[in-house]
Amino acid sequence: MSGFPVRETSWVGGQRTQGTRVLNRMVIAALLSLSQFAAVSEAQKAIEKPAVVQPGAPGEPTKPLPTDTHAKLPPISRADVDFMQGMIMHHSQAVEMTALIPSHTENGAVRALGARISSSQADEIRMMERWLVARGQATSMQMPGMPGMDMQGNSMALMPGMLSPEQMEALRKAHGAEFDKLFLSGMIQHHGGALVMVKDLFNSAGAGQDAEIFDFATDVDNSQRAEIRIMQKLLEELH
Repeated sequence: MSGFPVRETSWVGGQRTQGTRVLNRMVIAALLSLSQFAAVSEAQKAIEKPAVVQPGAPGEPTKPLPTDTHAKLPPISRADVDFMQGMIMHHSQAVEMTALIPSHTENGAVRALGARISSSQADEIRMMERWLVARGQATSMQMPGMPGMDMQGNSMALMPGMLSPEQMEALRKAHGAEFDKLFLSGMIQHHGGALVMVKDLFNSAGAGQDAEIFDFATDVDNSQRAEIRIMQKLLEELH
């Protein structure tokens, strides 16, 4: 009969030894290795195919879902889309205003404030664009590079608080203390318009319920109120 012997007995130095002990240890080690491999394989399968469950209503159990189930974005409100598109245009003008600062004033406080506004609003523009693209929406209400104009080249109403073309032209021509005054008063007006936009959003039925929009709009309201107070103080110091 071939294979491992069931038992092998020998005499060494007057003592009987059992060769099968070594073989038994080898067999046990092999079995342990196999069981560990099986456990690792099961763990890997569990990781590769995580359980997907749908929470039940109060008092009801959860419901298992297919492993290829994907999350769906909640329905969007037209007011949400309008808010994000309008705020992109609104923020873009603020970034344009702050871009004038390095060449138009040496005021350190205005420079620091402008850098903060430019950085935060540029980041928020990118966030709003991602939000709109993820939902298959256009990122702009107008042709890029044509503020205040629609796709047919006709004049269109600016978002609340935005500076008129005449105000922007005056800002571009000003330098030094005159620029500081026009910039601060213009940005106060601009921020005030953003607060109106947030208020209008939350006053629209069904709007502002998306978690990302709610957090963003709330942050705009809080941060721009704080910046208005800073700008009012700086403007008072210039007089």
